Amino acid sequence: MKFEKLSNDVCTVVSVNVEKLDALNAPELKSEFVFINKGGEKNIVLDMSQTRYCDSSGLSAILVANRLCRDSNGKFVLCGLQPAVENLIRISQLHNVLEITSNKQDAIARF
Repeated sequence: MKFEKLSNDVCTVVSVNVEKLDALNAPELKSEFVFINKGGEKNIVLDMSQTRYCDSSGLSAILVANRLCRDSNGKFVLCGLQPAVENLIRISQLHNVLEITSNKQDAIARF
């Protein structure tokens, strides 16, 4: 799986550079979130602007990141959702649970 990790003073930005976030690569993303959180980072931005498809495994990885941040008194922000992914999140009612912005700059500004 390809992803970029950028840390600054307020958060770590993880950019998922895959077209499909599914059962093949979601476990690796979950592991990365755990690694980031165990390293002391409690604020994470997930940039999904390159991801055009997400399945339940991908949603699970997103929810893991949200829980890790919440449990460590931090914040998780999701950004750059493509239409199909945004639709899945709305159908799943997760837009009521997750903090979502349109782009990475807006997400970072939430901290």
